[in-house]
Amino acid sequence: MASSLKPLNQQVIVITGASSGIGLATAQDAAARGAKLVLVARSGEVLEAIADGLATGGHEAIHVVADVADRGQVEEVARRAIAHFGRIDTWVNCAGSTIYGRLDEVREEDSRRLFDINFWGMVNGSLAALPHLRMTGGALVNVGSEASEVAIPLQGMYSASKHAVKGFTDALRIEVAHVEGAPVSISLIQPTAVDTPLPQHARNYLDREPKLPSPQLDPHQVADAILQAATTPTRNLKVGTMASLDVAMEKLVPGVVDVLSVFQVPRQQTDSAPRNPAGSLYQAGGEGRIYGSGKTM
Repeated sequence: MASSLKPLNQQVIVITGASSGIGLATAQDAAARGAKLVLVARSGEVLEAIADGLATGGHEAIHVVADVADRGQVEEVARRAIAHFGRIDTWVNCAGSTIYGRLDEVREEDSRRLFDINFWGMVNGSLAALPHLRMTGGALVNVGSEASEVAIPLQGMYSASKHAVKGFTDALRIEVAHVEGAPVSISLIQPTAVDTPLPQHARNYLDREPKLPSPQLDPHQVADAILQAATTPTRNLKVGTMASLDVAMEKLVPGVVDVLSVFQVPRQQTDSAPRNPAGSLYQAGGEGRIYGSGKTM
């Protein structure tokens, strides 16, 4: 693992999923601490507005429109970053989506698309970033979830994809940092539920509007963990007390957790009818919002 990483005010950071939620919070907080940014998402107009807003505030940022599921588009992100800034110091794989619905009811093409975003998007970003991080040292930060180790009913394919994110990240860390000895810190961030627009962007098979269970973290808390991993070599960071508690219970009493998880089903649904069942699985959905609860700050 890398013995040292640069302070944020000396870094160029690539952030995928930067048009909303955790990615946007991370972009704001990194910019406030002096980092130069490459903002990545499918939402071109939103990304441009975010980058322009940062520039107006005296921060340096460019935006690259890309679907992380497409390896070629992600490699173009790396090329654009190098062309503009000359290097990449930290790459944050934050783009993600989810599906609400029973596993035996979700269409295979939707499940595969979710894996293309959550898992293959993270793989694409990791492999595009590694050649550059190897040369000068740096950090690769993958955003997983407590669902990387705990199953969530009605979000089973999301849980599976985040389990896959953890497996890939752990294996890559061993190969790159320990077998190869490259100066790259490879981190996995595992938050509990976060107050982002994720449910509003989800593909929804339920007959009610989905939601995340409470309590929910502020996205800036997750951004803090991501930026900690960008500056301090870190293996794994669980964010939120519930993330640590839920994972510990899964390891100690998995049968009990299975039974208790039944209570998560009603906690993931509102009393309202579905508003946008298609979500943003196949089309850009970021609208420049960090929070899903209606907060604006």
